[in-house]
Amino acid sequence: MRKTKNALATEGLAWPTLLPGTLVKRYNRFIADITLTDGRTISAHCPNSGSMLACCEPGRPVYVSFHDNPKRKLKYTWELIEMPGSIVGINTQVPNRLVATSIEADLVPDLNGYHSISREVKTSGKTRLDILLRNGEKDRCYVEIKNCTLVEDEVARFPDAVTSRGLKHLLELESLVSEGFRCVIFYVIQRMDATIFHPADHIDPAYGKELRRALKHGVEILVYDTQIDLKAIRLNRKIPYRL
Repeated sequence: MRKTKNALATEGLAWPTLLPGTLVKRYNRFIADITLTDGRTISAHCPNSGSMLACCEPGRPVYVSFHDNPKRKLKYTWELIEMPGSIVGINTQVPNRLVATSIEADLVPDLNGYHSISREVKTSGKTRLDILLRNGEKDRCYVEIKNCTLVEDEVARFPDAVTSRGLKHLLELESLVSEGFRCVIFYVIQRMDATIFHPADHIDPAYGKELRRALKHGVEILVYDTQIDLKAIRLNRKIPYRL
């Protein structure tokens, strides 16, 4: 059942049941060792392929979910970490669900008014974009969502590692704009301590350069931070950006 605007704004997107623990080490991109409060040390799936700068300190409190699926090699998924300035959501799949449900509930004013929403839409070749909004066949808006967890001195930055995939998405959005469609790059800051967004030119200058070019060619930028607690995550406020 689709949540109403008031319900989603109040309740947010609920987390699965969370188990507290302490981060031992993230020892490759997709696996982290975590000691739970009952004393067990488990290996959890880390659903984040970025470097996770500024949100991966050993010894920090973390929260994991448990999934009793026989097809899964790792039964636990790392969801949150407590950093000094904020709880941080590290699961890169969460922003896609959060933005989609928020659009459906009319909580993103810039994206209101479309009659249908599709997810994981193939556009060209091997490229897929996260969301397609439609009013009929010609009135389309493509939305690509990026998860931002790097915040330094209240400045949110993306990406936190060189991203050829992210660069490809910008080029695809530019191409679709040239065909007459509306396109939006949507950055979700999965934490609560940012006041402005910048591209991380010191990490991936090619991405920052292409983002500026994309804007000149008509691609739009939306940046939102979030409200996070141990029950749910919500889109919070629109954050300014400076390029």
